[in-house]
Amino acid sequence: MRTLAGLFFLLVPGVAAGAQAVERVQAVPVSYGTLSQNDLALRVRNEDIEIRFIPLDPAVTRLLANDAFQSLRSLVETKRRAIDSVASRAGVTNPGLALVSFFGLRPDTRFDPQTLTLLIRNRVFRPLGLIPISAKFTSQQLDAREQASAIYLFEEDIPVNDSFSLSYGALVSEDWQTKQSMIDRERARVSARARAERADSTRR
Repeated sequence: MRTLAGLFFLLVPGVAAGAQAVERVQAVPVSYGTLSQNDLALRVRNEDIEIRFIPLDPAVTRLLANDAFQSLRSLVETKRRAIDSVASRAGVTNPGLALVSFFGLRPDTRFDPQTLTLLIRNRVFRPLGLIPISAKFTSQQLDAREQASAIYLFEEDIPVNDSFSLSYGALVSEDWQTKQSMIDRERARVSARARAERADSTRR
């Protein structure tokens, strides 16, 4: 049986990748993280606008402090029907998700949501679709100190355990690579905390 199962995963790489993704997520226990959303955020800005990009992959959101994790998970579940609808129309089963927020720094600032792209393994990914969270998002215009947010869908998982670049026109952030050591340290701490708690509960 083990041989047949292994052959099945070799013949169906998509299934193997999906299984590995599930294992990676399940390996990160919930409620032990201490990171903030800002720790995971990529930012680009000019004198008119600032953009914040947070991957919504559970492999990293599970490293957030519990309130922050539950907030993002609730947001995704609230928009689940719309996410599934956009993904289905695009023929994608497991889209990569990100929370993207635009902040106006000047009055009457225009922004173009479709200009935001990801560079992954030398390939440019444009959003498959957007799920607006705030009404301001559809107007594509902000005054100073106003904010507009949406969930972005991409055709494949955002490689949160590797590197990728965020672009908005001439603005580029390659900071995810620099976050890897922080994420790895937090993942190790989360695993250690979970093991210690399980050991403690066993001794009782």
